[in-house]
Parts: sequence; C-alpha cells; structure tokens
Amino acid sequence: MIVGVVGKIAAGKTTVARFFEERGFCRVSCSDPLIDLLTHNVSDYSWIPELPEKAEPTRERLIEFGKYLKEKYGGDVLIRLAVDKKRNCRNIVIDGVRSREEIEAIKRLGGKVIYVEARPEIRFERLVKRKASKDKGIRSFEDFKSVDDAEERLYHTSELKGLADYVIVNEGTLEELREKVERIIEEVAGKV
Repeated sequence: MIVGVVGKIAAGKTTVARFFEERGFCRVSCSDPLIDLLTHNVSDYSWIPELPEKAEPTRERLIEFGKYLKEKYGGDVLIRLAVDKKRNCRNIVIDGVRSREEIEAIKRLGGKVIYVEARPEIRFERLVKRKASKDKGIRSFEDFKSVDDAEERLYHTSELKGLADYVIVNEGTLEELREKVERIIEEVAGKV
C-alpha cells in the first residue's frame, strides 16, 4: 500500500507520515530523491534519471532541480523515484506530495492520498517551534505568508485537497491528530 501526504508548509505532513512509520510503513519524502541526487547519495535506487553537479540541497535548489526533473522526465518522477528507493517495502508513506501528477501516480499504484490542513497562524507557530534549517529565512509571520503564498502559486496546493481520499484538519493536540491518523491507518490497512 502506498499513502501520499499532501499539505501546506507546517500543516503536519511529516508528523502524519511518522505515525504511519510507527505502524510499519516505510517513510520517504518527495524531496528525498532530490536531496539524494544533489548529494550523489544514490545507492538505494535501481535507476536514476540523471546525476546533477554535486550541491548543497537548499530549499531553492530542491525546488529548481525538482521543476527541471518534472519538466524533463514527467510530473510523477519524484513518486517513481521515492517508490523505487523504498521498493523493498510492502507499505510506503510518501511525505510532501505536491502536484496533481504525483497524486495521480499514487492512485495509479493503488494508493491513497491524505490532505493535511491548518490555519496559517497555527502553521507559522509550528514552523517557529520546529527550527528546521530549511526555514531559517522565515523570521516573521509576513515572511511565512510570503513563502506560503509563493508555494501556493508554484504548486497550487489548496487545489489538491479535492483530489485527496482523506482530509485531516490538524489544529488540535498531537493526540487528536494521532487518533485521526489511526482511523485512516485502520481503514487502509484493511486494503493491504
């Protein structure tokens, strides 16, 4: 079974994916193949589209290289690479799905898609708390809104909600989120 997790910045995608991982799913992010290709860490793949010049995987480089790969090899290339990386796993959860083509690829493989959402104020609060290196340029709510709006223009994330099999509103506690995810795991596990 393949499960894809979609949502805006700091909505809780990785947390949802980790709950699946705790239940035996192999977790992989759509950005993992990009990071692996940029850092030349490709031993987990049975195929690679091409190896770019070795570079630090900054948010900007990941976006730029991802756009290039999708234009050259198809909008589902990151899903194909992520599934290939975890090809020895029976169940895979893919964090950070960002396009209609990626969702369609997951569904073609018999998978399900979860859309995770939360209000911008809550997402900004989470982003500040997580202190991820990729977020270091975001210092204020205005910065956050600017990056969030740019990602929306680039990926049209909110339009993907209608393609999801499940929608999770993640504005409560971690335990409330876990309960919502557990219900979905029980349902999809029955289809495995």
